[in-house]
Amino acid sequence: MVASKTQIGIIAGLLISFGLGLTIYKSITLGLPLIPQQYRDVWTIEAKASFSPTDSPVEVTLTLPEDHNGWVTLNENYSSSGFGFTILENDLGSHARWTKQTVKEPTTVYYKAEVYEQASDYTPVVFATTLSRTTPQQEKTFNYLVDSLRKKSTDDEGFVTLLLQEFLAASNSQEVQFILSSTHESKIKAILQLLTFANIPAHPIKGIQLEDGRRRQTLNELLEVYTGKEWVIFNPDDGSSGLPDDYYIWKRGDNAVLTVIGGEKSSLEFALVKNNLPLRTVISMEQRSNKYALLDFSIYSLPVEQQGIFKGLLLIPIAALVVVFMRIGVGVSTSGTFMPILLALALMQTTLLVGLAMFALVVGVGLWIRSYLSHMNLLLVARVASVVIVVILLMAVVAVISYKLGIDQALTVTFFPTIILAWTIERMSILWEEEGGHEVLIQGSGSLVVAVLAYLVMSNRYVEHLTFNFPELLIALLGVILLMGKYTGYRLSELYRFREMKKQL
Repeated sequence: MVASKTQIGIIAGLLISFGLGLTIYKSITLGLPLIPQQYRDVWTIEAKASFSPTDSPVEVTLTLPEDHNGWVTLNENYSSSGFGFTILENDLGSHARWTKQTVKEPTTVYYKAEVYEQASDYTPVVFATTLSRTTPQQEKTFNYLVDSLRKKSTDDEGFVTLLLQEFLAASNSQEVQFILSSTHESKIKAILQLLTFANIPAHPIKGIQLEDGRRRQTLNELLEVYTGKEWVIFNPDDGSSGLPDDYYIWKRGDNAVLTVIGGEKSSLEFALVKNNLPLRTVISMEQRSNKYALLDFSIYSLPVEQQGIFKGLLLIPIAALVVVFMRIGVGVSTSGTFMPILLALALMQTTLLVGLAMFALVVGVGLWIRSYLSHMNLLLVARVASVVIVVILLMAVVAVISYKLGIDQALTVTFFPTIILAWTIERMSILWEEEGGHEVLIQGSGSLVVAVLAYLVMSNRYVEHLTFNFPELLIALLGVILLMGKYTGYRLSELYRFREMKKQL
């Protein structure tokens, strides 16, 4: 027993020392901050251009982000396998070009940039929009729609707002239906055609709505219109004006962002990760990435899509520590060892109050249906499979009803782990039959308490900052859990339980 405790103590001490040592080294030598305060939000944007090759030589051209878009680019990286690479400059901006004589299998090339927002004044370049050849009937429709909107508006901005409303209510506008069907143009191109016909300067904006951890994001389009006094950005999807928050403008104009010669089935997707770091640290990391091998083998060296995944995964050990402490140190009973962790992960996506309400609803109804199934004397596998189906149907019903009632937050019920919910219902049902409702209430309440505590710790910005930027702290965390695993003394709940014996002594 003594030897086992000594061995665990030595191993735990080494793990804690090693983890804390690496953390101190990265903080002092590499300049990574331990506390995320008074720093800028730095976005890492990774563009993935994928295609399937043909028998021809391959040439992939990606239009790079513009400089005058209100954002500052800290650094850029380009990645490919065996491709020739060049940066081209012309009147339309900068372009990255990958070339290769032969490509035999589907391939992806990468462009990564680290950017931060810095508002700046700029004058957009006007891109001329030429009217497509129109028939007399189309020109007549253009004239009628433009004249009717001019009569209803007092300036160009009001005209554009009314025009967007016409397209949003296209089912009620015969003119818009005719324009879309006869010109065979997309909605945004048809709007640009009408603005050109009305002598209002306008061009499309292609950009990305930034969302932390988002994968497979695609470009969307806005309209930038000159109203006679200033340039105003409009969203053709809802008619609103102004640049949306956390919107990164990639390029202005109607030219293609990605062109692939010698390939087919091309696609352009983006992965996004937000980090809270001092600008000098980010620049320093990039400048010294070749000097310090530790940075080459850090989370930062992974593709952005994987960085976003690990940003969530690295929080799971924190939740595990909370579970270990609450069960071993406090003595809280839970339904399943790690069910509170999965519930805490679901709460990270659903928000606390909505998540707890959804969990209580699904489990409550599931227990009622499970009690009915118990009278059928089904075998365990069939019974659990039935509960899984019931849980999925319950989640679908909750999502549909929530959507109809306009409660969008409740749609996040899909983030709950279905199989775990089914097993939780099964375990609680068996516990109810063997121990009674009181024990079910104790374990269910304990699971919720531990899950809520884990959620509060995991959602703390300091914890998120430390786990992502100093993942070696998890090594020290492992040492702490090993030490807690050898604890055999009184739990806090037992001290309260035996308080009368302490008074007698």
